[in-house]
Amino acid sequence: MDCIFCKIVRGEIPSNKVYENKNFFAFLDIGPVNRGHTLIIPKKHYKNLLEMPEEELKGYMEAIQKVSKAILQGVNADGISINMSNEPAAGQVVMHAHFHIIPRLKNDGLKLWPQSRYKEGEAEEIKNKITNSLE
Repeated sequence: MDCIFCKIVRGEIPSNKVYENKNFFAFLDIGPVNRGHTLIIPKKHYKNLLEMPEEELKGYMEAIQKVSKAILQGVNADGISINMSNEPAAGQVVMHAHFHIIPRLKNDGLKLWPQSRYKEGEAEEIKNKITNSLE
């Protein structure tokens, strides 16, 4: 695969690497939300989380936790937001699985996304659609 993140993993494009192990690679985002904003990716190309094999997810979560703790301490953040967009409709721009680990500071101006309420009976209907789709 010839995506930008695969090129970063291979060293063809420079990055500010903060962590690497056998399967995962973490580097500073070139357009940080806050200083220390880091992307963590699998070295093997997967379009997104939905394509990753289950056996790799445990290691991914362990790497995300390790890097998150280092960011929290390293930049003296008050908290951490972890985000992943899957598919363009959700905001995924680079089609290589990646989590954003964003250090959060009190009063940094970032807000949660807008929320709404379910209409009468709608939550039950949606819940049933989801549970019926589980494999």
